[in-house]
Amino acid sequence: QVQLVESGGGLVQAGGSLRLSCAASGRTDPNYAMGWFRQAPGKGREFVAAMNRRGDSTDYADSVKGRFTISRDNAKNTVYLQMNSLKPEDTAIYYCAADPSFSNYGKLLNYAYWGQGTQVTVSS
Repeated sequence: QVQLVESGGGLVQAGGSLRLSCAASGRTDPNYAMGWFRQAPGKGREFVAAMNRRGDSTDYADSVKGRFTISRDNAKNTVYLQMNSLKPEDTAIYYCAADPSFSNYGKLLNYAYWGQGTQVTVSS
């Protein structure tokens, strides 16, 4: 079992930045594919960013490309999401996810482990 805990969310003005963290504990293994997803009020959960086990392959939703960056520090069992140039439409609960079985990374909701989420609110 792996437990994921997100942190770093908050209220920020449009154009600002936040860095989300996702700390893994329990049966930690640096060789997990990791993903970030978000869910806005009244909408489904959507893919934001993902990274493979080695950290040398990433993918992003078109809506965040060039603004968000996913990274990982395996020594700290932590994955980050740096969010720059935030927009009001980025407002959502952000979730991190981990899966040991993906050969690369996933963009769907079939990750094995999920965090509880952290709220990001961007004011206009």
